[in-house]
Amino acid sequence: MRSDDPHHASVRRAMEVHQPTPLPLVVPVAAPIVPAQSGTVPTVASIVLPDGRVVTGYAVDHTQHPPAATPPAVSRTAVNVALGGVGFLAVCGGLLLLTSFIAALAALITQLITLAAVIFGGWIAVQVLGTNSGRSGSTVNIRRAVFKRNHFHS
Repeated sequence: MRSDDPHHASVRRAMEVHQPTPLPLVVPVAAPIVPAQSGTVPTVASIVLPDGRVVTGYAVDHTQHPPAATPPAVSRTAVNVALGGVGFLAVCGGLLLLTSFIAALAALITQLITLAAVIFGGWIAVQVLGTNSGRSGSTVNIRRAVFKRNHFHS
């Protein structure tokens, strides 16, 4: 390829790197100073490229990224283990309370059955040992009373 080849020259031009030359910001002296409102038109910057073209654009403010989140003082694994332990203790406590409740309920039922037996037994005793219309006295022969009750009179 020759150096005077037009194709070679365009390739060389395309490979060159041009650094932009910033233009100084010119403030007109005669312009009245008006207080700028926040959020209005941003400042405009212009640069001249080496080939003579002018590029104009808005200045871009760099966004501030929030700082990286600091890791917690306690690891997540430790928190999960602790929460699991608390949950296990809660379940164990609940089962203990359930067992106690069932035992108390069983004791209550036993006492109610005993109370019913005592009351029913007392009623039976009153029926059997109660005074008959024709008899008076405090001594009672139980065998004879049972026989009388069963209609086995002697």
